[in-house]
Amino acid sequence: MEMKPVGEVFVGREGMVALVEFRRGPENFFDLGLISSLAEVYDDLGADPTCRAIVLASEGKAFCAGASYAALQGEVNPQDLYDLYGAAARLFACPKPVVAAIQGSAVGGGLGLALSADFRIASPEARFSANFVKIGIHPGFGVSLTLPSLIGMQKAALMIMTGRRVRAEEALAWGMVEDVVPAAELRPAALALAQEIAESAPLALTASRGTLRAGLAEAVSKRAEAEAAEQLRLYKTKDFLEGVKSVQERRVGNFVGA
Repeated sequence: MEMKPVGEVFVGREGMVALVEFRRGPENFFDLGLISSLAEVYDDLGADPTCRAIVLASEGKAFCAGASYAALQGEVNPQDLYDLYGAAARLFACPKPVVAAIQGSAVGGGLGLALSADFRIASPEARFSANFVKIGIHPGFGVSLTLPSLIGMQKAALMIMTGRRVRAEEALAWGMVEDVVPAAELRPAALALAQEIAESAPLALTASRGTLRAGLAEAVSKRAEAEAAEQLRLYKTKDFLEGVKSVQERRVGNFVGA
């Protein structure tokens, strides 16, 4: 499949299915530029009648390890954060079904990105973590809304309050992913599911998905704005600085509650 650059992502087509790929390996950290590019591509594909489904994928060891630590350690611009989550909410507003191919870790905001898709196919190496409390901040990217909606409040609370990593097979049992396939079969499996979706009657598909996801984009936008306010408050704490440092050094944080 020929992949063409569009902004900071690459887009290819296989019949009625579009493959959208970002390439910031090995960890695939995101920033405002990347999420904005994804939102713009989703907007274009959403308006394209020849596209009926999208596969979201990345190139690298991790699917997406969240926001860049370098950006987090600098001065956080409040408007950039609100713009970032505004772009994230646009992903949920895309009218075309999305299948995410998860080949590695989906962490923090990277988990939020994975949860923006309708379906997720994972390889055995995939890991899912809402690790926000481990770096001393509040969940973002709408995770506090989308994760409980997907796996239930109790399991979501467990993930959010511990920051633990959930392996692919456990994620399958929890309903976080639809299937776990060998790494070599991941892209073909995601494309096959997207193709199966694309074979449906397009007007009925759009109407049915619209009913299922009614109000979701608006709810994510509102929740992400509240999450951003909490994150901006916690970015100013000593615990946040210690959290980022402890994660980078792969140790338990020495938090002081200040």
